[in-house]
Amino acid sequence: MKTSTILLIIVAVGLILGGIVISGCTQKAAASPTEIRIGVVASLTGPSSATGKDMWQSAQIAADEINANGGVYVTELGQKIPVKVIAGDDESTREGGQKAVSKLISADNVDALTGGFSSAVTSASQSVVAEQKVPYVITGASSPTITRRTDIDTSYMYHFCPTTDDYGGQTTRFISNFIRPAIYNKFNFTKDRPLRLAIVYQDSPYGKGVLTAVENTIKNENLPVKIVSNASFKMGETDYRTLLTNVKSAQPDLIYSAAFLNEQAPMITQAKRDVGLNTLFVVVECNDDPDYYKSLSKFGEGSIIESHFSPYTVPNGSTSNAATAFKNSYQKKWGGLPGMMGATTYEGVNIIANAVGQAGSLNKTKIQNALTATSMPESIEAMKNGNITFSKDAREAAFNLYMEQLAWNETLQELRPTIIYPADLSQGNFVLPDWYQPGTT
Repeated sequence: MKTSTILLIIVAVGLILGGIVISGCTQKAAASPTEIRIGVVASLTGPSSATGKDMWQSAQIAADEINANGGVYVTELGQKIPVKVIAGDDESTREGGQKAVSKLISADNVDALTGGFSSAVTSASQSVVAEQKVPYVITGASSPTITRRTDIDTSYMYHFCPTTDDYGGQTTRFISNFIRPAIYNKFNFTKDRPLRLAIVYQDSPYGKGVLTAVENTIKNENLPVKIVSNASFKMGETDYRTLLTNVKSAQPDLIYSAAFLNEQAPMITQAKRDVGLNTLFVVVECNDDPDYYKSLSKFGEGSIIESHFSPYTVPNGSTSNAATAFKNSYQKKWGGLPGMMGATTYEGVNIIANAVGQAGSLNKTKIQNALTATSMPESIEAMKNGNITFSKDAREAAFNLYMEQLAWNETLQELRPTIIYPADLSQGNFVLPDWYQPGTT
């Protein structure tokens, strides 16, 4: 018998038995996927671990809800399959982020990624995502450079969080058009006096992005605001007393601070308790978390948070029922309430699941195409035009943002927020505290 005939017989027998025989080795046919594997990049250890825990726990809530409804129908498989979320601890460091993303992609074989808190940490791992072409719905890193940078291919990356341009601009306008008149009316300042603003920011793409947004908004919109101090600090710093003493000497009317939860709470505490800075702080949305309210105690009285999801208040509107249901599910499973970062990560898992369903496939390029074309109803956070979509140029989502003011609740012995802006979402009025002191009189 010819050698070629023998080989044909061997191959045929191998196929009948469900494998392929080549040179004495059997390679079984690849099994169909049995789950959608979503990697959740979060700071589970390190200085940002409180936020990272919130993100990871919220992602699990999303997976639980999807799977309770039978999972996601994938056309190419002809069936519904469950979602499995897999944690990737970035350790609150750039190196940890690279390690976590590499493991999720190479070892855990994820179909997509979500999460990513710090802009500095996330940007350090983007090259890995670009090389492997894995869809990534980023829910925390707010520097616009994340999806606009040109040194790598960011086409698989989607920004599901307001950028520093978005919230930095809105906050600056709020300060000028809302807080400034209240201060001037109380202290009889003339209209030609510019509001004296201090910026305190984390020395990172996030913090620098906020500073740039404030400067550009003041300049481009000709706002009557003067930056009298801009002071930076290293990510993870804990002692701000020297920095704040220098800021106090500039005599600001208020301070806009770009910091993380583990930085912002001690900063305000030290400003009031140790430095005697009796001014208002306006802070960034990532601090809208139960741990922030607990950590601040009475030192946070009167301060302002820009946000789009809060653990302790729900704006009226189309998202109120879904937001309340999410909070109830979170509390039932974890015994507490979610924060703003948890909310966006919960939505990140749902956005990926929706994209897989629309793609009908676990092919990463098909998921990418579905994400680009995403148009799904808003869920727990109010979106522009009522839908979750991504812009064509930089793949950014557009949120409806609001401002909250914190007040001390004697019964609860904790701070609680009230939405004060915009008017259609307002639950109360802005209050200039009795202890407040402007920069100059």
